[in-house]
Amino acid sequence: MKTKQYIVVGSVVVLMGILLSLDIKGLIKQEDAQEGQEQTSSNGASTSSFSKEGVIAVAKQNVSASLLTDIQKVEESLKKSSGDGALALEEELAKKWDDVNQPAAAAFSYEAIAEKKPSYKSWLLAGDRFTEGYQNFPDTNAIQGLTQKAIDAYTKALEFNADGLEAQTGLGVAYVSGTNNPMQGIQMLLKVVEVDPKNLSANMNLGLFSMKSGQFGKAVERFKTVIEVSKSPEAYFYLATSYENMGMKTAAIEAYEASKKLAGDPGLSSFIDRKIKELNN
Repeated sequence: MKTKQYIVVGSVVVLMGILLSLDIKGLIKQEDAQEGQEQTSSNGASTSSFSKEGVIAVAKQNVSASLLTDIQKVEESLKKSSGDGALALEEELAKKWDDVNQPAAAAFSYEAIAEKKPSYKSWLLAGDRFTEGYQNFPDTNAIQGLTQKAIDAYTKALEFNADGLEAQTGLGVAYVSGTNNPMQGIQMLLKVVEVDPKNLSANMNLGLFSMKSGQFGKAVERFKTVIEVSKSPEAYFYLATSYENMGMKTAAIEAYEASKKLAGDPGLSSFIDRKIKELNN
């Protein structure tokens, strides 16, 4: 996540991982749920099993030997440094983790940078990386810990700017995704869209949470708002999924086709072609 808040927006590879893992027919349906209310997102992980060292060890398993050597050289130099030198090395290490698409590992460097140079921007960046981390990290035992790290970082960002919509949105998503108090997060996101009705990230997440609670009509409105701001294959795909669950086959097919066109990915195209064939039968 170089220039964005991470939730569902990313490369085609990330997009495929999200879309193909979505259990369209298995979405939770609750007749009396409030907007965005979802099942508690506890994944059984315990923060006692979470550590910086453990997260970085897992990240290193996904890095080629040559690139890992470069990372380890910076790590060794960092151990011997202090002051401005250490700050510069943390910034270099963060960039290297970004370059190999390991946001959970990068997040710890951004957190160290924010501790040395605290500001709204630095803590927001740390929070965004921890968010990428908990949304994509392969070891589910670390997700709860990464989510709490995101919450802590966004909370510190808001100490510098209580009106910061980016941090409010990130905090709201983290509360919904990884705590026993999801409605607190939903309320945060609803406040964001009160101030900024076209806020892309807040609307996208409210739409996703509405889908998970089976409120597909509300999800449709959220995704339409997102598409008004920025047409993306993700938004069209989730819009199509919502229409499909409402029995609106023609609208679903149109939205699936739009997603397919924007993504321009053969794997996604094949998946959508199968969905459209099912809907036409």
